[in-house]
Amino acid sequence: MTDHRTRRSRTSRLSRLRALPPWSLVAAGVLAGGLLGGAYGALRTPTYTATSYVIAVPTEKSDTATALGFAQAYGRIATQLAVLGDAQVWAGVPVDTLRDSVRAATSPDAPMVAVSATSARPARAAEMANAVARALTQHANGAKAATHVELLQFSRAVQPTEPASASAEVTGPVGASAGGLLGGLALLVRPKRRPEEETARPASVPGPARSADTHGRL
Repeated sequence: MTDHRTRRSRTSRLSRLRALPPWSLVAAGVLAGGLLGGAYGALRTPTYTATSYVIAVPTEKSDTATALGFAQAYGRIATQLAVLGDAQVWAGVPVDTLRDSVRAATSPDAPMVAVSATSARPARAAEMANAVARALTQHANGAKAATHVELLQFSRAVQPTEPASASAEVTGPVGASAGGLLGGLALLVRPKRRPEEETARPASVPGPARSADTHGRL
């Protein structure tokens, strides 16, 4: 008896789910995605990014094109162990932390290298960016007699005042969009109702069988 009632309850719930309008899947996805995205942005630890810039300057025996080429090369070695090993002394953090937190970027038309560092502490982000820029400058200028290019610090990194990580105002709408997309995909793969389910009517309940005596009298 209990199993029969359980099966009937499950069948009833399944029927109610199938009866929901198609747009309900999309709405549920948008709502769930927005809540999850907003919670992620609110609970995630904010991170800060600081950037230091160094510039390659040609000497009397060089030219701007040569300086631009060396700037590209310096951008590639800025995060190498030789540079980070010296930078850790001034940054006060291990090499592994610098390797995970520091990135370098160059411009195709300007002999400049941007050294960026990311940390949960604004002051630490600036310290790491400046330390790597300083170490890179020393390494480059150690070979200045051969390269005829001097690397100078163009702008020091300053302590950021706003986090670089996305806030809840950003992650919320992004999560809602992703949830709506997933809801739309679920709507596409949702099994369609069978024709017999749409046209089926409740079966009539058979009445009690007539007794043999009554049948005989008839």
